[in-house]
Amino acid sequence: MEDWDSYSAALRERGKEFSQLHPELIKGFGALSRGAATTQHLDAKTREFIALAVAVTTRCEGCIDAHVRKAKAAGATKAEIAEALGVAVALNAGAALTYSFHALDAMDGAGQG
Repeated sequence: MEDWDSYSAALRERGKEFSQLHPELIKGFGALSRGAATTQHLDAKTREFIALAVAVTTRCEGCIDAHVRKAKAAGATKAEIAEALGVAVALNAGAALTYSFHALDAMDGAGQG
């Protein structure tokens, strides 16, 4: 398992380097992130549950680290995070099921024209 504190520190260092190499990109990413965090109808904890589910489904370790920290800061409990992650697990299974239908479609259409 990861040493999340060391991982987070290493990401921050690499982020500083990347920011120097491509500052406009990082400014744009920051603006996008701030815009997404500025909501009228979702509280911070709900936003972080969504972010964690997306982070897990997209397999973004840096996102997992950042959004677990933000979720904890917003008052999320481990049990709440586990329930949010359960949604991510179910969606991944649902996506695999749906794409299985595409595979069957491909099988039916393969070599037919």
